[in-house]
Amino acid sequence: MKIALVTGASRGIGLAVADALRAAPGKGMHVVRLARTLRDASAEGRTDIACDITRPADVDRAVDRVIEDLGVPDILVNNAGIFFIKSLSETTHADFTAALATNLTGPFLLARAVVPRMVARGSGHLVTIGSISDYIGFSGSTAYAATKFGLRGMHEVIRQETAKSGVRTTLISPGPVDTDIWDAVDPDSKPGFTKRKDMMRAEDVAAAVVYAVTQPEHVAVTEIRLLPTVYSPRG
Repeated sequence: MKIALVTGASRGIGLAVADALRAAPGKGMHVVRLARTLRDASAEGRTDIACDITRPADVDRAVDRVIEDLGVPDILVNNAGIFFIKSLSETTHADFTAALATNLTGPFLLARAVVPRMVARGSGHLVTIGSISDYIGFSGSTAYAATKFGLRGMHEVIRQETAKSGVRTTLISPGPVDTDIWDAVDPDSKPGFTKRKDMMRAEDVAAAVVYAVTQPEHVAVTEIRLLPTVYSPRG
């Protein structure tokens, strides 16, 4: 059975991805869920580990435990992230550094801990959950866009460094997805925003992840962009 490691897996897209990988028809996987709010626990086909991905010691502890108990993950899904809308003048230093730590440093720490081991084994799959904001800049997204553009850049470099190693890489860049990250924004009350009823669901992104990682070994799905059918350019 393959081992999939998913970050930010206590809710939203991460939870949907973890559930979808665990239940993939004929290809069900043992899923390790990482999140700050989880408690260390195990169940059939699942391991939960409390982990703050912005802390190197937490990441090392979690990855070491996974390798000791289960082996080197076959799939790493870097999903954890934070989102807020603030103009440049409203964005504080603390805001910016928090976004960098969660959206960019965390994925780096996980990739650095896991991908070289995949390369040494000669197989594995890194999935990076980006955003429409990794290729389009929206006003009010100074910190978020900076981290997501950076995440895209890091992912592309990893793709180059792992070429011909047997490790596959997929960047998934979804538009607006109806999760609780929108609660503070209230897009339904703001002109130019996609209404929540028209947004994609977390399960739509999860389905894209399952599609990418279950392709035959000779097929590499390098990038997937997802948008709602009814979409407002603002996001």
